[in-house]
Amino acid sequence: MTTTTSPDTPDKLDDDDYPAYTMGRAAEMTATTPGFLRALGEHRLITPLRSEGGHRRYSRYQLRIAMRARDLVNQGTPIEAACRIIILEDQLEEALRLNEQLRRTPHDQEPATDT
Repeated sequence: MTTTTSPDTPDKLDDDDYPAYTMGRAAEMTATTPGFLRALGEHRLITPLRSEGGHRRYSRYQLRIAMRARDLVNQGTPIEAACRIIILEDQLEEALRLNEQLRRTPHDQEPATDT
C-alpha cells in the first residue's frame, strides 16, 4: 500500500527539522558514536527529540551540526570547546543576519528635530 502526500502537505522527510533518525543511524551517518552524540546533548549543542518510548531522534539539521563538531574534535579541539565554538558561530551568523535585515529596512520617518 502506498501513500501519497497532497501538494498542500509537505513531506516530513523534506523537513530539515523533522526528527527522522535514531541514535544508531545518526551515529552511522555522522561517522561518530552514540556516546559522542550524547556528549553533544550534554553540552547543549543539540537537543534531540524523544520518541514515545524515550529514544533520541535526530533531524538532518542536527546531524549537520554534529558533523561540524566532529570535524573540530578530529582537528584536536576538546568537545566542550567545539560545542561552544559552534554555538558562538551560529549566534554571530544570526546577529549579522539581523543587522543586515535592519539596514535594509526603510525608515518611514525622519528623526524629529526641535526648531
